[in-house]
Amino acid sequence: MTYDNTLKYLVEQYPEDFIRYLLASEARDIQILKTELNQEPIRADSVTFLQTANQILHLEFQTLPASTPPLPLRMLDYWVRLYRQYNCDIEQVVIFLKPTTSEAVFVDQFTARNTTHRYRVIRIWEQDPEPLLLSPGLLPLATLARTDSPQSLLQQVAVQVSMIEEEATKQSISVCTQLLAGLVFEPELIRQFLRKEDMRESSIYQEILEEGLQEGRQRGIEQGIEQGIEQGIEQGRQSELRLVIRLLTRRLGSINSQLQSRLQELSLTQLEDLGEVLLDFVSEADLMNWLNTIEN
Repeated sequence: MTYDNTLKYLVEQYPEDFIRYLLASEARDIQILKTELNQEPIRADSVTFLQTANQILHLEFQTLPASTPPLPLRMLDYWVRLYRQYNCDIEQVVIFLKPTTSEAVFVDQFTARNTTHRYRVIRIWEQDPEPLLLSPGLLPLATLARTDSPQSLLQQVAVQVSMIEEEATKQSISVCTQLLAGLVFEPELIRQFLRKEDMRESSIYQEILEEGLQEGRQRGIEQGIEQGIEQGIEQGRQSELRLVIRLLTRRLGSINSQLQSRLQELSLTQLEDLGEVLLDFVSEADLMNWLNTIEN
């Protein structure tokens, strides 16, 4: 969820950078379209529609190749709905973020007996980092690009971030860079080049985190309408718990069963508090100390 919201923020704040990189063109009067389409609402992990003069750029970011329904079918579904609603040229691009050898990241079309639909696929770990280093909005993605020296690339990105003159922009891009870099770099290495203080000081991190937490709560509430308010609250807590465990796993690696059992006992409020501080953790010991603190 954190990666999805981070990329959504970057695309919405820096649409020109993405259009320049993906369409090799300059665009004005860009409109950010809503991500929920007519008919039965459909949403994906991270979907952004950028509408220029007579074209829509549909971006789909995927951390993992697995998808339900399968990604090719989703891309066809999106194309049909977009074309019905806007009746213009649609460029669809799927950007896979995390290196994998799965065959799914090489699929760029949906095929059925009477239908074939194609879209572009970018495996970001195969891309030249140089074009990504030229624009603030693309700097976080540059940490995931092709390199023979990952540490040098991370340092180069950090230098580019430090050269951003406007302080609020620099802080926001630093936060997004740290979050996306966490897909491939250890936290200790990230902290060598980028200030972890930017996380707590940045309003964008709080917005990203809160959006993820709200979505987790909303899912639980929606399920609870039919099953009763009491069960709905528990569903909300469980959604929050799953989100926190995913963030901890990405931050610290696997969490041992004893700590997972203690996490299961936390209230919704405690889980929200944990979600705000877990990015400061560097080991399971930090998580254990935090749990001991709230139990005392």
